[in-house]
Amino acid sequence: MEKKQGFFSALKEEVVRGLSPSRSRSKSPARSASPISGLFRRKKNPESVIGRSGSLRPVVGETLTPLMEGPDPDVGGESRRLGSGIGQWMKGQLSRTPSATNSSLGYNSNSKSSDLRLLLGVMGAPLAPVHVSSLDPLPHLSIKDRPIEASSAQYILQQYMAASGGQKLQNSIKNAYAMGKVRMIASEFETATKVVKNRNGSKSAESGSFVLWQMNPDMWYVELAVGGSKVRAGCNGKLVWRHTPWLGAHTAKGPVRPLRRALQGLDPRTTASMFVDARCIGEKKINGEDCFILKLCADPHTLKARSEGPAEIIRHVLFGYFSQKTGLLVLMEDSHLTRIQSNGGDAVYWETTINSFLDDYRPVEGIMIAHSGRSVVNLFRFGEVAMSHTKTKMEEAWTIEEVAFNVPGLSVDCFIPPADLKSGSISETCELAQDERVKSAIVLAAAYRAKVAALEKSRDSFTENML
Repeated sequence: MEKKQGFFSALKEEVVRGLSPSRSRSKSPARSASPISGLFRRKKNPESVIGRSGSLRPVVGETLTPLMEGPDPDVGGESRRLGSGIGQWMKGQLSRTPSATNSSLGYNSNSKSSDLRLLLGVMGAPLAPVHVSSLDPLPHLSIKDRPIEASSAQYILQQYMAASGGQKLQNSIKNAYAMGKVRMIASEFETATKVVKNRNGSKSAESGSFVLWQMNPDMWYVELAVGGSKVRAGCNGKLVWRHTPWLGAHTAKGPVRPLRRALQGLDPRTTASMFVDARCIGEKKINGEDCFILKLCADPHTLKARSEGPAEIIRHVLFGYFSQKTGLLVLMEDSHLTRIQSNGGDAVYWETTINSFLDDYRPVEGIMIAHSGRSVVNLFRFGEVAMSHTKTKMEEAWTIEEVAFNVPGLSVDCFIPPADLKSGSISETCELAQDERVKSAIVLAAAYRAKVAALEKSRDSFTENML
């Protein structure tokens, strides 16, 4: 209490001295000796508190702002009421710590870099739910002693293979190359109380390109460059690795799995092999076209192998919508649920759903390739209390510029993992677990902001009355 009274006593003396023109210059000894004058002249550099990996660094230096000797230019030369700037300064000082903390953690909703990191983390190089080998032959159609759901799925896959160019032609492919362009955007962010939509979609969308190489058996490599950042991922047939600017190079947990981007109309054979054990669960009209629905679920053993630490993958389901008219895949829906148990806290769940629409099928060397499409991603976070639920919507549109098969000169040396590959593997839920630690820090900052808000009103009112 004494400290609080001392602060406002010094503030009152400073205001009284400022009323005298002879003492309004910074060279005045009385002003320089004031204990509060340094606070008005000193301004912290907000960049000095920004740390790496969500940490805060101590302030190294401070910059001094010049004292204003005339009217505030922000009000067009009109005089302002004496002391009106003090309340604004106090508000800035009281609210600076939470905002600086939020910015340093890199999860400000208005931050373009955090949106790009989320886009690349989720849509950059996702993997298929289960292991698929290009050497495994497709089963022959058989309806004897088989459930109607399984036999129907086999029939749909046979039609899909025939519509895509035939199994014989696809078996002759040893490697493949594809290059395309992408546009990504975080279009909507929803909380329990409000919905924030991106109204400047065309301006805030991130454009980029990708290159994909594939080779039998089970080798692939992809590079995706968007907004000045690059994500690389690959598989040499034995392990899957990934490189991002924020995590570096690391191996992925779980079995070797295909790249999901290749399943989006670029690799019919792997797509058919993915749905071998699927079941037909019904029909649905997609964009005015009747489609069969095949459902594939990852087995518990695969889910356990992909889980790590506090992050546990509960389920991963893949739905394929095959046109009844053309036999081609027109929509692929990928959904997985992750449970993250924080230390001493409630469990938090993350549900990620990716809907990919495939369009513009054209033959390339006799194989039907989807030359354009779009994906809609919904990242839903729930658990704890209802007020903490959030939902993020992201979108991606892509076009295929070049496709080639059996490229001469492509060898296994093109799929060697990077030399700086970390020995420890990281699961695809690692970033979600890191985000949980960041969310906890943000919650603490929000609690601090709530306490400050109560003081802000009383202090501002006290200052105005005193002046």
